[in-house]
Amino acid sequence: MASSSPKNPALRCAIYTRKSTEHGLELEFNSLDAQREACEAYIKSQASLGWKVLPQPYDDPAFSGGNLERPALKKLLKDIEAGKVDVVVVYKIDRLTRSLADFAKLVEAFDARSISFVAVTQQFNTTTSMGRLTLNVLLSFAQFERELSSERVRDKVAASRRKGKWTGGTVPLGYEARDKKLVINPTEAETVRTIFRRYIELQSFGRLVADLDKRGIVTKRRNTKVKKFNGGIPFTYGPLAHFLKNRIYVGETGHGGKWYPGEHKAIVDQKTFDKVQGLLKSGIHKRMIKRSESGALLMGKLFDDRGNAMSPSFSSKNGARYRFYVSSAILRGRKAEAGSVARVSATNTEQRLINALRQRLKIDQAVMDADVIGSYVARADLSSRAVKISTTPAAKIRSNQLSIPWQVCQPSSATIIEANSECQPSAKLVQAIVRAHAWLRDLQSDKFDTVEALAASVELHPKLVRQELRHAFLAPAVTKAILTGGQPSALSLARIPKTLPLTWLEQCRALGF
Repeated sequence: MASSSPKNPALRCAIYTRKSTEHGLELEFNSLDAQREACEAYIKSQASLGWKVLPQPYDDPAFSGGNLERPALKKLLKDIEAGKVDVVVVYKIDRLTRSLADFAKLVEAFDARSISFVAVTQQFNTTTSMGRLTLNVLLSFAQFERELSSERVRDKVAASRRKGKWTGGTVPLGYEARDKKLVINPTEAETVRTIFRRYIELQSFGRLVADLDKRGIVTKRRNTKVKKFNGGIPFTYGPLAHFLKNRIYVGETGHGGKWYPGEHKAIVDQKTFDKVQGLLKSGIHKRMIKRSESGALLMGKLFDDRGNAMSPSFSSKNGARYRFYVSSAILRGRKAEAGSVARVSATNTEQRLINALRQRLKIDQAVMDADVIGSYVARADLSSRAVKISTTPAAKIRSNQLSIPWQVCQPSSATIIEANSECQPSAKLVQAIVRAHAWLRDLQSDKFDTVEALAASVELHPKLVRQELRHAFLAPAVTKAILTGGQPSALSLARIPKTLPLTWLEQCRALGF
């Protein structure tokens, strides 16, 4: 009696389909349906080998093949990892990907699970070297086609922008997109003019943010599938600065950093726009000067306990200047978002951290305060009870974390750092001169044979030590003025040139004496 032939084991086939654009998806029978039908027909033709279609659809409508960021593809790979798929079937290779690099990753994932891969309109066998070569050649042409199409689109967009046409993208506040053109929305346009007018009147982002909040003015509202792009949120500094610089509002379109006359109508007149740009540039320049002269050692490193950066600020009263660190939430007009400590004395905070670091890390007193912060502090988080310091690798401590007990002083107790600046010495300049003379004395007394040996003893780079030694060779008149506070108000460490003039007279002139 003849024995029956053994049945082939069932092979679970996952059909993957993709379409690059939304065009035609609204049709009852679209490209994705056509791809799936062709793949199902092929799988049925292999029924004798045990091939069986999985009911789970893996469809990516309106997704590019240039990357792997596709929901259905991610679902497919996840199911492959879970062992739910034996064969991946596509209409053409470029439906899976148009990138050689991405395809190499997919093949590696398939091989790891012994997954077969079939393109129903392109016959090849990936188990042979010739089959893999054929596949790579096909993918090379698919990638070339994608890149060629991208270049054509970029060239078309550039040409359209030069002609002033709207080519899509995020529609700015004040306009609506109709028939591929920007059309003024009268209500929103009045809001735009209000923002420009109020900035000219207030000349401050902080006051403008508060004013817009009071008026209930928010960013443009949109209806999108992704909630975070729906808009309708209060303005903050970044979006507001971008808004005020946007030349679309004077009737121009931009591309590649250049602007061209646009087809759409302007909302803001050129005179108003130019005045705003002048104020913005002036404000940026003033902020840069204030920051560079603030001497804020913890700038960019200090945060409150809600993650807001603490920015340097100051106030003046009766000829005295007080330094502070203020939560950026306060500066943005978002007081409710600030941490438990919104404002602290800068000098007090810096000295507490520096003293604690010197004590715990055994740092030489010759190392300047700025170098202590710069070399050993990566980040400092301030709360009402402690300062948590994240140290740099240079600190050489096991956990890279230090906690310093803290009691917040009232803002009124801020340290005066500049009162009658004509007779107050600069602590930084004095410290630099004292340290340079101490180092010079050590070298002259043969305590250290070389600058390299001196640098190693203070744990600084030799180049930095050589630069700092120049402060020991300042003209006597300059040194005396710095020690007594009689130096020009503009003089700071950063303004002392790295290469000093040889004669003392030229030094005095160069340093503003």
